Amino acid sequence: MRESHVKATRERPFPRAVGDAGAHRSVDADDLVGLCQAIAAQEGVAERRCRFVRTTR
Repeated sequence: MRESHVKATRERPFPRAVGDAGAHRSVDADDLVGLCQAIAAQEGVAERRCRFVRTTR
């Protein structure tokens, strides 16, 4: 059985504050399902960080 490994990288990096909050520009996983989950997790971090910034200004 062949092992697979997939990676994804955003075209544009997250803003610095989002990166500081833990969102990473590149993610990897063992399969496409895992990759989609990793991407969704990073976008979730970014969304929560942006929402926090908007509500604290």
